[in-house]
Order: sequence, then C-alpha cells, then structure tokens
Amino acid sequence: MFGLSVIDLVVIVLYFSVILAIGGWCSRRIKSEEDFFLAGRGFGKLVQTFAAFGQGTNADSAVGVTTTTFTNGASGMWSSLLYLFNTPIYWLISPWMRRLRVLTTGDFFLERYGSQTMAATYAVIGSISMMAFIALGFNAMTKTIVAITPKTADQFSKAEKVEYQRVVREHFQKADTASAAFAVLTFDELVERDRLRAASSDSLDDASRERFRDLEAKRAAKIISHIPENVLIWLVCLIVMLYAVAGGLEAAFLTDTLQGIFIILLSVILIPFGWLKIAATHGGSGIKDALAIIHRELPEAYFDIFGSPHSIDFTWYYILALSLMAVFTVPVQPNMLVATGSARDEYTARYGFTVGSFLKRFCTVFWGVFGLAAVVLYSQKVHNSDLVWGYATRDLLGPLNMGLVGLMIASLMAALMSTADCLMLTCSSLLTHNLYEPLMPNHSQRHYIWVGRGFGAIVLVGSVLIATQFDTILQLLKFIWEFNLMLAPAFWLGMKWRRANRVGAWASILIAGLLFLLIPILLPLAVPQLKTNAYLLKTTDPAPLVRSYTARVADVRQRQTQIDSWNKLYAQGKAIGPRPQPLALGRQFEKQYTLPRKSIFWTQDLKLDGNGRPTGQGCLTLELVLLDRFGFDLSRNSYALNETIRILIRTIAPFLIMFVFTLLTRRDDRPAVARFFAKMRTKVVVDKEADARELARSFENLRRFDDRLLFPNSQWEFFKWNREDAVGFALSVLAVGGVLLLMTVLVSLGS
Repeated sequence: MFGLSVIDLVVIVLYFSVILAIGGWCSRRIKSEEDFFLAGRGFGKLVQTFAAFGQGTNADSAVGVTTTTFTNGASGMWSSLLYLFNTPIYWLISPWMRRLRVLTTGDFFLERYGSQTMAATYAVIGSISMMAFIALGFNAMTKTIVAITPKTADQFSKAEKVEYQRVVREHFQKADTASAAFAVLTFDELVERDRLRAASSDSLDDASRERFRDLEAKRAAKIISHIPENVLIWLVCLIVMLYAVAGGLEAAFLTDTLQGIFIILLSVILIPFGWLKIAATHGGSGIKDALAIIHRELPEAYFDIFGSPHSIDFTWYYILALSLMAVFTVPVQPNMLVATGSARDEYTARYGFTVGSFLKRFCTVFWGVFGLAAVVLYSQKVHNSDLVWGYATRDLLGPLNMGLVGLMIASLMAALMSTADCLMLTCSSLLTHNLYEPLMPNHSQRHYIWVGRGFGAIVLVGSVLIATQFDTILQLLKFIWEFNLMLAPAFWLGMKWRRANRVGAWASILIAGLLFLLIPILLPLAVPQLKTNAYLLKTTDPAPLVRSYTARVADVRQRQTQIDSWNKLYAQGKAIGPRPQPLALGRQFEKQYTLPRKSIFWTQDLKLDGNGRPTGQGCLTLELVLLDRFGFDLSRNSYALNETIRILIRTIAPFLIMFVFTLLTRRDDRPAVARFFAKMRTKVVVDKEADARELARSFENLRRFDDRLLFPNSQWEFFKWNREDAVGFALSVLAVGGVLLLMTVLVSLGS
C-alpha cells in the first residue's frame, strides 16, 4: 500500500499515534495564555535543547545539505553551516530573551518604545516570515517522500499517463538540442526501463543490459507517487494542527524532544548502508574499503572544504559577513523568544538554545558525508539532486524490509513538524497578543486561548497554500531575512542603549526598508527599461581558476568523455582546439575552471528574454550601483566580494540611521523605559512568586544592579561577564572547532 511495506506503515502509524496522544494530554493542562504560548515557562535543559534543535532543523535541512554536497562536494556543507561561527553568541544573548519576561517579541517593541503600532507591525511581518519557513519545509518533505514512494509505469492511472506524456511533450518543446530532449524518458521508454529493472540481471542478454544502461542514463520526466503531494501536505498539516493547536507549546516541545531523536537517526542511518553498498559494488569489503573507494572514485576537488572551485563564492569573508548578519537578525526572529522564553530560568534558556543549535551543526556534517557517498552510488542514476535522499532511502533501506523506510518517512515528517509546530505557535502568539488583544481587550484567558488556536490553524493553512501554489519560495525567504535587518537596530539598540527612542527606531525601519526593499523592488516595475539598461547589465569578470590535482577515477572518466566528444566533432569537421590528452590514474594534472560571470546589480542575475536579450532579474541593488558610480569598479571584484559588501552595507546602514535620528531627537524619559532596564538587569528566579518579588525590589530601586554594568556611568547597558558567561562562551568556541575538526576528519577518511 502506497508503495510501502506493511512494517513501514506500522512504524508510521505508531509514530503519529504517540504524537497525537501527547497533544491530547497537554491540552488538558492549559489554563492561561502563558500555558498555551510558553508552556508555563517550566521546561528544563533536555526539552529546551531538543526544542531549539527541532525548530532549527526543518525537513529541507538534511535533504538540502545532501543536495549541495552531491552537486558541489564537501564544500556544499556550507549551505547549512554558514552561521556556524556566530553560534557562540547565542550563549550570551539567550538570557536576554528569558529576562524580557514577555509573551512575544512584539511585546518588547511595545514595552521599550511604547508603540502598539510598532508591535502590531512586527506581529504581521513576523508571522509572514514564519509561514514562509513552514511552507519551505512542506515543499522539501513532499519532494523527498514522493521520491521514496514512486509508482512504476504500469501502476499509472489513465489520468497520470496523460499527465506524464504532457510533461514529456513540454520538455521536448523547450529543449534546445536533440541530445537535451532525449535525456528524458518517454512513457514507452519508462515502461521498458521498469520492466528491465524488475528482471533479474542473469536473465538479461548483453543487448538488454546495454539497453537498460542507456535507459538508466536518462531521467523520468515526472515522478508519479503513490502519495499525491497535496494530499501529503494536507495530512501533515492536519496532524500538526491536532496536537499543537490543541496542546500548545508544551505539546510542541515534548513532541520536539521525541522528534529530535528521530532527526538524529535520520542524520546517520543511511551512512553505513551507503558505505557497505559502495564496497560491495566496487569489489571491496567493509567500511575501510568503502572510504578508500570514495576517494578513488571522486575528483580531488570534491574533498576541498574551503575554497572548492565548485563553491568558490563561499569564501571566508563571505561566510563571516553572513555570520555577522545572523548575529543581529537571529534574535529578532519571533521564534527565538519562544525557544528561550519557555525555559524555567536563564541558564536553561542559554544551555538549551546553544546546545540545540550546535547539535544541528554536527548533524549537518553527517548529512554532507552521506552526500559524498551518494555521488559514488547515484551520480549516473539520479539527475535531479533534490531526489537523491529519497532515492537512496528506497534503494538502501527498502530491501531490508525492517521498517526503516517507514522510520525515514517518520523522521522527515518529524523534522517538518518539529519546526512547524513551534513557528505556528509563534505566529499564533504574535497575532493574538499583539494584534487581536489590543483590538478586543478585556476578554477571559479561555477566550484568548481559543483565538490563539484559531490563528494557529489559519497560519498552518496559509503555509500549506503557499507550499501548494509556488514551486519555490527561496526569494520570499531572502526578502524576509533582509527585512529582519531593518528591525535589528530597534531591537539591539533598544536593548543595549538607553538613549534609543521611538523616532530613531521608526526611522531605521522605514528609511532602511524604503532604500533596501521597496525602491529596489518597485523601481524596476515602474521603469522596466532599467532591466535592459546596458550599464545595469554589468557583470563580474572573473579570471580563470587553475588548480593542480592528482587524477582519480572520475577525472580519468571525465577526460575520456572529452576525448570521445572531440573525436566525434573532428569526424564532422567541427572540432575546436587540440585533441585532449589521455589522463592516467594517479598522474598530476592541472584543471582550469571558467567561473561564471554574474550580475553585479541584480539579485537574481541575468536571463534572456523572448528576443534573446539579457534582462536583469529580481531586485536592483542600489547601494552597489552608487559604489560603482563613485569610481569603485565592482566588475574587478569576485561575486563573493560584491555580495559581502552588499551584506555589510545592509547590516550597518540601518544602525547608523537609527543612531543619527536618535541623537537628533529628544530622549525618551518615560518611567517605563527606566523600569525596562531595571528588569533587564534582574536575573530570572525559577520560582515565579520569588521572581516577582525580585522585580518589585528592582523597580523600587532602579539603580539596584548598577554594579553589573561594564560602563555604569554611560548610556550603554553592557554587562560584566561572570564565570558562567566566560566558560560557556569558551566552550562554545571550542565546539565550533569541534565541528570543523569532525568535518575535516570524516571528509579525509580513506584518503
């Protein structure tokens, strides 16, 4: 049933039964908004760790890292490790979120700046961003599960046959050359391939084997699954709705603990099976031989962690710029307060969020290691790298008939649900507390809990609609990430600079939003000629990259392919340049990489329009246009350097705007501001009544903890480090080194 064995279905059903039971149990314990949205702030280190790990690890995490590693080699791991270097900062800022003692991040803007409008604006934007993240997870999960549960051609319904043939026709019409067209299997070829695949190898003659190899070199035009994508998305949506909408954050975080264990299993379960199959396929035995085979078969460039020619744009300075941006944007994301504000005390909040984040970083390394094995196993079979994880699951785990395919599907769903439940409740709390409650005050706690449940359901349904209507939401996510940069100064300076005021906060949000978001989006729409303006079509002009390598099997195979291609062109009188020389295994050779030219001023590069003219795509990067006009020839820079400059400008400029406007306007001397900083200097006590008494003492004496300030006579609220701060930060830095060491060791094994 559904292309799965009975034991796989049993594993999936048992998993969801446990999840729903947890939701039902937690729903009976909810008495207040704090219970529903923050689980009564009573979680310990274990639950907080897996909550942080779960919400940061979506269904696209493992699949995405495997995809980029499959395509680019070990350097593809940086697609998920970009924020590795800013993780130690989480140890320092997590206690702030717990010390706020509010329900939502929107409450911070209300309390600090006295602006309900700012809080409501944040609630709307924050909810849209969280819905986009949930939708991305839905897309990643469905693509992989569809690859795990494909139908063979003889199982297609009449409508599915028509749909498959329609996709084939579209592909042939769009193909530029015959060779590109025939890379896709027609329906008859798909039937033939499935028939040959089902036959035993011994029963095929040489001609049939050759024909099967030819068909395997092509790809299916469309995967038809036993489980329709939309049905799967709505099913998972319903399950999350039942346990998280009913049970609130307690149900979400308790299930995240269970789901975190599943995600870790997902991270490692394919690796040993993949290694053993490599050894068996290539005449070796055991894992040691498999590792040696991987290094023998793959090009040496695939094992470059830094500076790989396949990922040349992931330079050290680009990674550091992204890390700096993340330092400022991560605390502004609505889900961080939920992840830390539910902890019983400050230490639990910082321990859980930091350790949970590092847990994801370590899992990322294992996803990448499997990606390298997958290249050896499936580079000739799977042409869509997004489907590698699903194909490998079916190929490696299916024949064992031990329920491991069901476990993998449950793990993928767990990865999605552990993110969706937290983000859904984050949106629900924002919309209820910062939007609905100010409009409809003075209702009972029970009323607001049911309103929160309603908003939670709406958020999930909205996320599903986004996922089912768009093939990709990556550009939407980039938009949201950069919008967080507009909000970052109001948060950071509001938290650490007593002089910060409402005028400065609004100025940074509105001016930076206008300069970096609205004008870049709307200007090309209002003046379409800009997209074809010769100056704005300027691209980088990278010099060819030459690297020296030791020839391995893949290099020899690739060189022979080049020789065969040259020979065919020579026979047709079309050969260009000298004939490539044969390459011997183990020989030193130089390889030249021609790096692509990339647009300097358009965020989505250039594309050809219907008339074959290059056209700018996406947003216009005004800051780089100005720099280039002022005499800085950006075409001489690498794309990575230009992107680094752009990120730094967009990170720093909003802070400068807020700083200037704050100094030019009156300071905010409201009593609420003084009480805010008195609260932020007062450590959280586990006992709620005792904590309330400590706050009352601080409000009576607003300078009670001035001795904790690093600069007590200034306007800055920087705290002196204590032993817990210093030791924890040092261990976090060591953990960064541990991730890099693990990556280096695992990638180099067998070399």
